[in-house]
Amino acid sequence: MQISDIQYFTLFVMTYSIVGLLTPIMRKVAISKQILDTPTSVHKSHTQAVPYLGGVAILIGVVLVTYTALIFNGLTRNNFWLATSVLAPAVAMGLVGLWDDIKNLPPLPRLIGQSVVGLVIAVLLILSKNNANPTGSTYIDVIITAIWVVGICNSINFFDNLDGGAAGAGAISATFLTYLALSNGQSFIAALSVVVAGGTLGFLIWNKTPARIYMGDAGALFLGVLLATLTIRLKPDTQTSFASFATPILLLAIPILDTCVAVFSRLRRGISPLQGGKDHLSHRLIRLGISRKLTAISLWILSIIFGFFAVIISLVSEQHEINFVLLSILFWLLLFIGFFRTADD
Repeated sequence: MQISDIQYFTLFVMTYSIVGLLTPIMRKVAISKQILDTPTSVHKSHTQAVPYLGGVAILIGVVLVTYTALIFNGLTRNNFWLATSVLAPAVAMGLVGLWDDIKNLPPLPRLIGQSVVGLVIAVLLILSKNNANPTGSTYIDVIITAIWVVGICNSINFFDNLDGGAAGAGAISATFLTYLALSNGQSFIAALSVVVAGGTLGFLIWNKTPARIYMGDAGALFLGVLLATLTIRLKPDTQTSFASFATPILLLAIPILDTCVAVFSRLRRGISPLQGGKDHLSHRLIRLGISRKLTAISLWILSIIFGFFAVIISLVSEQHEINFVLLSILFWLLLFIGFFRTADD
C-alpha cells in the first residue's frame, strides 16, 4: 500500500474534523438519553454530571475514515482484511464499553470481554506472523499477546481519569507510532496511527479542562485495543530484540505507569485493584497543588519524553540503543517510586 505525504495529512485532517464535529452531537445525544458520568462515587473528582459517548464519536470517525480511504485508494481483499483484523476487535471492545457506559457493568464482564478480544487478536497476529512471536512458542506467544492487549485496554481505561488525560496520551503515542512506522516503511500501520492521532485530537477539543464530554469506556477500550494492536504490529528499526520489545512499552509508558502505581497502591492497602480510587497519577499531582490543566500537560510531557526514547533507540548504534533502553527503564522506575511514595488519597 503506497501512501503519499499529502494522503497522510488528509487522513489526519479528515478524522480530526469528523470527530470534532461528531463529538458535540454525541454530547447532545448523551444528555437527552441521560448517559452521564454522575459524581456519585467517592473516587469521582468532578462535581457535576458530564455526558459520555465521546468515545462513540472517536470510533465512528476512525472507522469511517479508514474504510473511506481504502475505497478511494483502490480497495483490495488484502487491504480490507488488514484493516478489519485491526478495527473489528477494537469496535467489539468499544461496544462492550458502550454497554458499560449505559448499564454500568461490574468489572468481571468487562474483563471477560477484554480477554476474549485479546485472545482473538493474539491468534490473528501470530497465525499471520505479524511480529507477535517474541518467544517462538505459539502457545506462550498467544498468552503474552493477549495479556498485552488486556493490560493496555485497562491502562488506557484507568488513565481516563483526568480531563484530556487519555485522549492526549493516546494522540501522543499514535503520533510517535506514525513516525516509527513511516521510518520502517510500514505504511498500513502509519496510516491507521495517523487516523487515531487525528481522532483523539479532534475529541480533545471538547475533552480538555473543563471537559464538556468524556470518552467513557466505549472510547477508552476502543483506543486501548487499537494502540495495543498497532504497537504489536509495529516492526521498529532496532538492532536488538531487547530494544524491539521495549519500543511498544515506551510508547505507552505513562498509562502503564499510572496502572502500576494505582494497582500496587491498592494491593498495599488491601483493596481490590479493580476498585476505583483517587490514587492515579493525576490525583497525586493535584494533591501536590498542581492545577488540573497543568497536571494534564505534565503527563503529556512525560508521554512525549518516553516517545522520544522510543525514537532515539531506533536511530543509534546497538550499544547506545541498549544504554538508552536502560536509561528509560531507570527513569520509569524513578517515576514509579516518586509517585508511589506520594499520598494515596
